Formats: sequence, C-alpha cells, structure tokens
Amino acid sequence: MASVIEVGQDTFKERVVDSEKPVVVDFWAEWCGPCKKLSPIIEEIAGERDDVTFAKVNVDDQRTLAAMFQVLSIPTVVIFSGGKKVEEFSGLRPKDELNAIIDRSV
Repeated sequence: MASVIEVGQDTFKERVVDSEKPVVVDFWAEWCGPCKKLSPIIEEIAGERDDVTFAKVNVDDQRTLAAMFQVLSIPTVVIFSGGKKVEEFSGLRPKDELNAIIDRSV
C-alpha cells in the first residue's frame, strides 16, 4: 500500500522531477479547510494505485517551492510526468474526478 510522501525544496528534484513514475503533488497548508478534506481522498487513492507516486508540499514550510510553481491558492494539485508539469488545478475535487484527472494526465 503506497503512502503520500512529504517533499521539500531539497528533495523535490529527486522525488518528483526525476521520478520514474508520474507524480501527483498536493500543495497544502495545515490551516486550510479544503486541504484537510482533500488529504484523505489523496491518501485513499495513493493506497489504491501503484502507477503513480503521491507527494505533498506544505506551502507554509516550503514558500520558495510554492512560489516556483506559482501556487496562489490551496489546495493546488500539480501532476508531473517525465519531469514536466502536465496538469494543474486548485480546489477540492471528489475522488472520482481526481482519478479521472490523473488517468488523462499520465
């Protein structure tokens, strides 16, 4: 069962950009209500899929990384494939919609 990994500026390239698998990155914050609702959905999907890696970035702890990807609202989910950003959206999405977005992006 896969889990969601925490990444920061020092591990982002290794764990996201250089990943063999596509990576779904959740930019979130502890104080964000929609982030708290999205997190268990992402955890659940991570436990069901082994074709994608799931990562999260705390925007309060990783301000430079959030700025680098122009994260202006949270939650923001960015999907990387082959080291490149292929999809991005902000806001809470239901599980089936999130899975559909992942499927068409990878």
